Amino acid sequence: MFRYLRLVFFCVFLEGASGDAAEEKSVTEGELITLNTGVTEILNNDMILWMFGPEETRIAEIVNQKVNIYDNNGTFKDRLQMDSKTGTLTIRDIRTDHSGVYKLIIINSNALHKKFNVTVFAPLPVPSVSSRSCSSSGGSPGFSCSLLCSVDVNSVTLSWFRGDSLLSSIRVSELNSSIPLHLKQEDLKNSYSCVASNPAGSQTKHLNIRKLCPPCSDAVRVFSERLIPSLVYAVLGIISVSLLICYVKSFEK
Repeated sequence: MFRYLRLVFFCVFLEGASGDAAEEKSVTEGELITLNTGVTEILNNDMILWMFGPEETRIAEIVNQKVNIYDNNGTFKDRLQMDSKTGTLTIRDIRTDHSGVYKLIIINSNALHKKFNVTVFAPLPVPSVSSRSCSSSGGSPGFSCSLLCSVDVNSVTLSWFRGDSLLSSIRVSELNSSIPLHLKQEDLKNSYSCVASNPAGSQTKHLNIRKLCPPCSDAVRVFSERLIPSLVYAVLGIISVSLLICYVKSFEK
């Protein structure tokens, strides 16, 4: 009972320190995150308390060297684990609704407290890159090509790289946002990639420039290879239908 009174008193005392900066943590949804206490060994009289959210709801504690996990509202659903020797808190299979401030209170010979601001990001997909155009350059051999890199998530940074050099970058706040890249004939010799990133990780799309941006002569050839057979089949179909109609009419006579 005395230990709980000490804990309540300490929590009230800490209200004046609520503005202390929190340690920032980022993680991808579905992964686990570990919040360290910095304690190497818990003694018999030590008390450790973890709280979560703006209401500072108690979620885990160690009292008398016994671990207690609390999840009365079902927010974590057996995802919480507390190390009995250090008080470190682990959240497995973390979800986006677990983002928020986690507050740690340690009562021993030195009363301490820490805060962690945890941000959980949705998993990043590999960016999608498409070719927007191909046109000859003033009638001379070569081409100009526009590429578009997009990703179907928000709160992400999209960046174009030539080799290891950053070319351009934008912060995406809406779904299906994109970033363009314009290439010329002399750019073919370089390698390019589009990177989607957030504080929790990144995904990279490496490009096959020759495939995405063939020289215009190649583009015309590819177009012809696809279009001409279709036209031939269409013409043959029309001829076949016409012959069938003529045959039917001649039979009726």
